Amino acid sequence: MLATLAPSSLPTRDWLDEPGEWAAFSQPSSDWPAYQESQLLIDGMHCAACALSVEQALRAVPGVRLAEVGAASRRARVVWSATQTRPSQWLAAVAQAGYHAIPALDAGERQRRQVEQRRALWRWLVAGLCMMQVMMYAMPAYVAGPGEMTADMAQLLRWASWVLTLPVLVFSCGPFFANAWRDVLQRRISMDLPAALGMAVTFAVSSAGTFDPDGLLGHEVYFDSLTMFVFFLLTGRWLELRLRDRTAGALEALIGRLPDSVERWDGAAFVRVAVRRLHTGDHIRVLPGEAFPADGTVLQGRTQVDEALLTGESRPLGRAVGDAVLAGSYNLSAPVELHVDQLGASTRFAQIVALMAQAASQKPRLAQLADRVARPFLWGVLLAAALAGVLWWPSGPGHALMVVVAVLVVTCPCALSLATPAALLAAAGSMAKSGVLVRRLQALENLAQVDTVVFDKTGTLTRDGMAVVTTHHRADVSAQRALALAAALARQSLHPVSRAVVAAAQALGLPAEPVEDVEEVVGQGLRSPHYRFGAARFCGVPADPAQQQVHLSDAQGWLATFDLSEDVRPDAVPAIQSLRDAGIRVELLSGDNAAAALRVAAQVGIALARGGCSPQDKLQHLQALQAQGHCAAMVGDGLNDGPVLAGAHVSFAFGQAVPLAQRQADLVVTGDALNVVPQSLLMARRTLRVVRQNLLWAAAYNAVCVPLALAGWLPAWAAGLGMALSSLLVVLNAARLSRG
Repeated sequence: MLATLAPSSLPTRDWLDEPGEWAAFSQPSSDWPAYQESQLLIDGMHCAACALSVEQALRAVPGVRLAEVGAASRRARVVWSATQTRPSQWLAAVAQAGYHAIPALDAGERQRRQVEQRRALWRWLVAGLCMMQVMMYAMPAYVAGPGEMTADMAQLLRWASWVLTLPVLVFSCGPFFANAWRDVLQRRISMDLPAALGMAVTFAVSSAGTFDPDGLLGHEVYFDSLTMFVFFLLTGRWLELRLRDRTAGALEALIGRLPDSVERWDGAAFVRVAVRRLHTGDHIRVLPGEAFPADGTVLQGRTQVDEALLTGESRPLGRAVGDAVLAGSYNLSAPVELHVDQLGASTRFAQIVALMAQAASQKPRLAQLADRVARPFLWGVLLAAALAGVLWWPSGPGHALMVVVAVLVVTCPCALSLATPAALLAAAGSMAKSGVLVRRLQALENLAQVDTVVFDKTGTLTRDGMAVVTTHHRADVSAQRALALAAALARQSLHPVSRAVVAAAQALGLPAEPVEDVEEVVGQGLRSPHYRFGAARFCGVPADPAQQQVHLSDAQGWLATFDLSEDVRPDAVPAIQSLRDAGIRVELLSGDNAAAALRVAAQVGIALARGGCSPQDKLQHLQALQAQGHCAAMVGDGLNDGPVLAGAHVSFAFGQAVPLAQRQADLVVTGDALNVVPQSLLMARRTLRVVRQNLLWAAAYNAVCVPLALAGWLPAWAAGLGMALSSLLVVLNAARLSRG
């Protein structure tokens, strides 16, 4: 949450209208290419009704195509047309609605959050200190017997309580009254309005009893209930604020990873400059303990890097001359010099941050339902409070007004509005730490219902390369000699089969054979004056269509045959087994021939496999599964699986070669570990259980407490405690997901 600033103190945002500045907080929309997509932080929101008000204000601006506001994350996603509107216009619309918006990557974001946390802590401390003093002054009235305390002493204690309640009302309760007044001016309602009404009524009744102890409301004062209520409410909000920060910890950690400055070579020495002054092609030096400011290539030095939040790889990785490093990863052990390849929005780091920020502002179906219910529910709260006041008035105005306060306070729908988004955001943050970026929060709901997972083969279950598994050779030649000869020819080609043979020879430490005048025949193989290496027909040997093979021949004819297999990922078998253990049906669809698809399926333990599938064939097969009632997930490499990834109920995309922002997948795997698929599915199921628990708790809390408040059996302080604890319990339950 950000600092609550007066409109007059906000800096002008006219500079945001300059197209050259848009890259700092916007990017072209992947869904609507003619539009820009921006991420905002909204200050002053506390519930789903607030989020709905901000959405309505943004959508009313001409040129805004889409506006999504997350109540739990306090983030907004705005898709807008640069030809119809400018950022200052929709920022002004938010301000006119009574809230403050800043770009999500604004340089002062972290400082504002710290300021607001300090202010919230001070409000809580003042409320707590004053509450303890007021309780001390109220205690004699509760324990004194008849005649044990004089009227003058009782009145003195009331005045002391009144004085001590003033700082609570003016300072600690300030944001509640400011937000409630904003709602009144805007002719709308949010959770702060019932809370502020309850505080105002309690203070007014107690003040009347203090100033006129013999009057209509002089029978009893409720300063202790008021200060306790405020203290409990602020306690809940403070802890909720801290837990929200932890829930969104992965995103916050990423945003804060880039350094402010770096050493750049100026032709004579390394000079420290601001990162924003870097350009592609610069020569920079990154010291141990610093984060890499850009995607680059190591020019000098050797070090270990931490890419845990970018790729999900928890172990330090070695990087030497010629290796690539990623912006946002940490240099752990030694200084290295880099050539800057990509900066800013072009880096993988920026793409990951954009995806996570987009997910944080989305509202899945269950959250949308809670948003639609929240505002009518609040109107119902006001009507119920008014009805309670009318019913209880004959028993005494003071008691009737305190019943009204209890109803206003206890029925706040905070827990209901936080139940779903808090859990989904916590799960998304936990998954990001393991290398899975959730692009659409709705995907977590869908993933929990999945009963069928369909895998692509190449680049997903297998790596891009191949491997030599068996060598068949002529009797007069050893297997090592045959492999060495084949590798000598294969070194002259970049074909995947040639690379596999060379890798097999290197793995055995075979010396390089001298071969001259090697010529590559496109689509056939390689030949020299004495040898041929390649396809069966090219080498003059019979072909075996059931096998993937490459052959070697000499002047005497066939010399050796090498059986090849695709390089199956080492974690493919346990990943498939984990899915099957979870009761998931697993299938394989591949564009390669049927024999190759069946071979890989047999290796990893998949019983249902089909080869020779075009992207359209894969989509039709998936649609057939959906027509049969299956909830299907697609796992692909993102290269040619766009249609089927978009058509699945939920989809994963592997493969770092594809720009993340252009994918159709719901979940993007930043590393190459297949075990994240079953882990994500189990996390989604766990998340849905937590959501159901939260919704059940919110419903049960209201079902129990509302009748108690209407019956007059729930004092105001207990109502405040119940409301604070209900919201806190929901967020704490969701926070369990952030621990994995």
